[in-house]
Amino acid sequence: MAEKPSDKGRAWIELDLDALTHNLADIRSNIPEGCRVMAVVKANAYGHGVELIAGHLIKNGICAYAVATVTEGVQLREYVKTGCILVLGRTLPDDAKWLYKNNLSQLVVDEKHAKALNDAWNDLSAGARQDKLNIHIAIDTGMHRLGIEPSNFSEIESIYNYDNLNVEGIGTHLSSPDSLEKSDVDFTNKQMENFIEVVNKLKAKGYNTGKLHSQSSYAVYNYPEIKCDYVRPGIMMYGAKSLDDDTKVKTNLRPVLSLRAVIAQVRWIEAGESVSYSRTHTVDKPTKIATVGIGYADGIPRQMSGNGGKCIVKGQKVPIIGRICMDMLILDVTDVEHVEAGDIATVIGKDGDQEIHCQDIARASNTITNDVLSGLSARLPRIAKH
Repeated sequence: MAEKPSDKGRAWIELDLDALTHNLADIRSNIPEGCRVMAVVKANAYGHGVELIAGHLIKNGICAYAVATVTEGVQLREYVKTGCILVLGRTLPDDAKWLYKNNLSQLVVDEKHAKALNDAWNDLSAGARQDKLNIHIAIDTGMHRLGIEPSNFSEIESIYNYDNLNVEGIGTHLSSPDSLEKSDVDFTNKQMENFIEVVNKLKAKGYNTGKLHSQSSYAVYNYPEIKCDYVRPGIMMYGAKSLDDDTKVKTNLRPVLSLRAVIAQVRWIEAGESVSYSRTHTVDKPTKIATVGIGYADGIPRQMSGNGGKCIVKGQKVPIIGRICMDMLILDVTDVEHVEAGDIATVIGKDGDQEIHCQDIARASNTITNDVLSGLSARLPRIAKH
């Protein structure tokens, strides 16, 4: 292998794969017997790095995966040689060949989509790895994003008539499984009633409904009584919550990801001097500042500037001051002794007794953890922590 610059020369992501194993065990302990995990690894495994994550999921017996796009599915198939890879987003008929040749399963969003994929088979089946394209039917029970509404049962039924498609499963997506408010709980229960009603009607007509799935991360812990064949955990599999939401069943999760960066320079500035772009932060006393080699091009939200964001240096939490730049940010390290260039700043994760959670960054950026993690740049090396 050709020599390359150090992965820890600037900024990097550390992955605690033992934490991933722990989280999978916690999820499995909260789902009914016979139910299995379909691991959601879209968006580069929520920013963690799909290659390392997929390799570890295989070791933990995961045989089903969900991605957002056919391109993600093709990439994942390089690491996951067998098992189901379900593409959740709509794939164009012109790209159907990638589904066929990589043995991917496709979530079908309506009858027109099914017909287009069925017709594409006639031209693209040569070299395919299966006799038919495996599909899952999306039922829109109230999310109103993708899928067929239960009232259009004839449209759902018609998908079974296509010769080149094999219905491998049926799924729906719950819109508010993270909320324990009564109105949201009632809505979620109604979604499940509508979903099961469709399934039962299909079974009564002799159709094979295949594998059923409806639960994302929060539904695992708020609706553990739901009996489907798969659950589809995403954010919680990685040891985080979208925000600090309570769940009906207590979670026992450990963060998989830490984010660290190297301090490039440390120096003092005088009272009255400003820091970074647009002079949004002016110090009122002599201040020791540290410039860190990480910024919004790495996925650190620029909107966190001035909103209470912190890093950890030498076991102490210190504030981010001034505007976050594309490749750098600046810390006030006045109260930290013996800081110098080459020291490490922890952006997410633990250092000594201190810890910064993804949720802390999300809160300071007025967003959710999913947004922060999935936005972590591909230029950050991903390193398995041992």
